[in-house]
Amino acid sequence: MPSSDVMDEEEIHGLPHQLLSVPKPLNNNSNSGTTSVHELLECPVCTNSMYPPIHQCHNGHTLCSTCKTMVHNRCPTCRQELGDIRCLALEKVAESLELPCRYNLLGCPEIFPYYSKLKHESLCNFGPYNCPYAGSDCSVVGDIPYLVSHLRDDHKVDMHSGCTFNHRYVKSNPREVENATWMLTVFHCFGQYFCLHFEAFQLEMAPVYMAFLRFMGDETEARNYTYSLEVGGNGRKLIFEGNPRSIRDSHKKVRDSHDGLIIQRNMALFFSGGDRKELKLRVTGRIWKEQQNPEGGTCIPLCS
Repeated sequence: MPSSDVMDEEEIHGLPHQLLSVPKPLNNNSNSGTTSVHELLECPVCTNSMYPPIHQCHNGHTLCSTCKTMVHNRCPTCRQELGDIRCLALEKVAESLELPCRYNLLGCPEIFPYYSKLKHESLCNFGPYNCPYAGSDCSVVGDIPYLVSHLRDDHKVDMHSGCTFNHRYVKSNPREVENATWMLTVFHCFGQYFCLHFEAFQLEMAPVYMAFLRFMGDETEARNYTYSLEVGGNGRKLIFEGNPRSIRDSHKKVRDSHDGLIIQRNMALFFSGGDRKELKLRVTGRIWKEQQNPEGGTCIPLCS
C-alpha cells in the first residue's frame, strides 16, 4: 500500500473488509502536539480511540476498558499486572480534543469533539455495512461492492438484473414456521442493489409469512425508491407498497417492525390451493425510482 495518507477510490474499494471496518483517522490539525496526544489515546491492542474508563498499569502504559477484559489483567506492553488504575489525566486531556471521523478515508469530512465522535461513528453514512444475509451470524462488513461479491461468492445468493421479479416459494410442511428463511435474492437495477427477503415466523401467537425489500445503501438514498409486492390466488390477492429499508437496519429490525408484505398462514394456504397441506406462493413485485418532474414539480415513476 502506498506510504501516502491519500487513497484513490479504487484503492479504498479494494480494501479487505477488516480494514474497511476500522480505517485509521487522519488529523487535519497541523499542530503536531495534537497529533501526538491523539496517538497517546490510541489503544495499543485494538488501535481504536480510547474512551473512559481508560486504564493503565503501574508503569503508565494505557489500554481501553474493552481490551482490559481480554488480556487477563496483564499489561500488553510490559506484562505487569494491571490492577484497577484509571488514567484520569489522559481522560481529562481527551475532553479538549476535536478529531476527524474514523471513516474520513472513506469520505466523511466531519470533525467532532472527542466524546461526540463515537456516537457519530456508530451512525456515519460513510461507515462500512454489515452483511445483509439473513439466517446466519455472518460478521462480514465492508462497502457495497465488497458485500455484493461476498453475497455472490460466499453465500451463493440468487443475483438478478431488472426492476421486476416473480418468485415462487414452496414448503412441504407449512406448519413449521419457526424462523424458516428462504434464500436471499439480490436485484441490480438503477445502478443499485436490493435484497428481497422471504421468511416465516410467529407474530404474537399467529404464524405468518413475510416478504420485504432492503436497499444496499443508506436510508436517505433508500427513500428515492419505492417497491410493490403482490401475492394471491383463488380470486384474492394482497398488495404491499412502500420504500425499501436500508441495510443499516438489520434484517431482524425490519422484520420485527412488520414493514413489508405479511401473509397469515391460513391465507397463504388458501392462496396455495390444493389440499392446503403444502405452501406454494408466487410473489411478484416491482422496484421504481421517483424522479422530480422539472415542468410540473411532481414525481414521475421510472423503471429501469
